[in-house]
Amino acid sequence: MSKHEGTERGGQSNSDNSEEKDSAAVKALFYNSKTTKPRPPKPSNAVTIAVSSRTLFNMVKERKVFEEEGLERYVAHQLELEDQPFTPGVSFPFVKALMNVNARLRELYPDSEELFDIVLMTNNHAQVGVRLINSINYYDLTIERFCMTGGESPIGYLKAYMTNLYLSKDSMKVQEAIEEGIAAATMFACDSENELSDTQLRVAFDGDAVLFSDESEIIVKEHGLDSFFRHEKEFENKPLAQGPLKCFLEALGKLQRKFYAKNQRINCPIRTYLVTARSAASAGARVLKTLRSWGLEVDEALFLAGAPKGPLLQKIRPHIFFDDQMFHIEGAQELGTIAAHVPYGIGQKYHKGKRIETSDAEKK
Repeated sequence: MSKHEGTERGGQSNSDNSEEKDSAAVKALFYNSKTTKPRPPKPSNAVTIAVSSRTLFNMVKERKVFEEEGLERYVAHQLELEDQPFTPGVSFPFVKALMNVNARLRELYPDSEELFDIVLMTNNHAQVGVRLINSINYYDLTIERFCMTGGESPIGYLKAYMTNLYLSKDSMKVQEAIEEGIAAATMFACDSENELSDTQLRVAFDGDAVLFSDESEIIVKEHGLDSFFRHEKEFENKPLAQGPLKCFLEALGKLQRKFYAKNQRINCPIRTYLVTARSAASAGARVLKTLRSWGLEVDEALFLAGAPKGPLLQKIRPHIFFDDQMFHIEGAQELGTIAAHVPYGIGQKYHKGKRIETSDAEKK
């Protein structure tokens, strides 16, 4: 190696070290500065929930302006109403419940950064940001991290924000996020929402193709229930592969254990539910053993053996219910449950047990 090459490499190394020191200094200044306002946790420690602006706030009228009158009029409309806060959207109660959990965690662990961190992830123009900020401050929401992409898809930023869950009203973006390995779901509002707990975050999950892979659901769809029951019995002790929302249940469990460590299991502000169409005696053991093999648990497991999920969800009153099949989402909505569709697995090819016919063009 020539002296010149060595000098170049040494210079590059010094430059890299200098940048690292500068970055560390900036972080130290931000995180060590005194303030009475809660600091957002460091992303590496947090459970990061990315929500779109259209789930956090009701932007139906604004969306109509955009679709009918175009981008320029849409931005002008937002600027005209800049001081008028948006009304709450479908993910608003969920976000408030996350903040309540954070408040409880800070009481028990004042210096801990293992908290929920809520990120507003939107393809809105930056000019709309002022109205979004005003709305967030109006409702006293703790949302400090924004990503406004000016019409571009925000999906590429999800990994950079270390996202644990992404919620949107755009099913295409949700599909893209899941393909990138990020837990995601499309949120649906209901005409009349159930009254939700102010003190406990309640999250309900379907099993197959949500917490677990769709491997068993494929057996049902292609070979029928009897084959499915035999398959589940034969492989009872073989854990199912993980599904797209397993990592989010894992993140919830991590925070739950912090409360358990302080003898707060009974009063834990997070409660999780498995709400599955599986039969318990015929196909339930494999599910529970899979969770056990992962070191995870749910607070309640409801095996419905094909019965409608809506009435049970109406009793649970979750802040969010995840399912891969739209007819379960629709049934939940009808009875006032906020539901989120996970577009994953073979269930996307079926509706109410019947295969969705595709055109020749789609098959190609």
